[in-house]
Amino acid sequence: MNVLLMRKTLDTPLPAPSWPQDIHLTTLTPDTSHQVHDLIALSYQNGGGSVAPCTEWWSSLTTDFEFDATLCFLAWDPQGLVGVAQCWTSAFIKDLAVHPRRRKQGIGQALLLHTFSTFQKRGAKSVDLKVEATNAAAIALYTKVGMVKSAIF
Repeated sequence: MNVLLMRKTLDTPLPAPSWPQDIHLTTLTPDTSHQVHDLIALSYQNGGGSVAPCTEWWSSLTTDFEFDATLCFLAWDPQGLVGVAQCWTSAFIKDLAVHPRRRKQGIGQALLLHTFSTFQKRGAKSVDLKVEATNAAAIALYTKVGMVKSAIF
């Protein structure tokens, strides 16, 4: 299966994220790790990819040299976790997931714009991610926020 590398350059001003009214943003903590794992696993069920069991995933994540909990952005509504953007310090988005009940409501776009702004403030020149070439919905979202295809694997 082909995988695309997509990139957003950060050399121009960025639009501010537009969050749905009932959404608030936090970062990853050990207490929220199970919810993050479950949402990422749920998103992979129909979109390809896989995630290790929670204990293994958490250990692998937190011991990675690029891990920074403040770069894992969590979107919450009154019912719970509805969005995750888990990023590496190299300005790479490792996982982006939105709960099925909140898709097509701007949460994914807001998470991406928040991520871009965070890395721009840190001095990054661009932000990258990988996406399966057959994931048309994800590619459409990434294109909408200004990402472009930069490689195919």
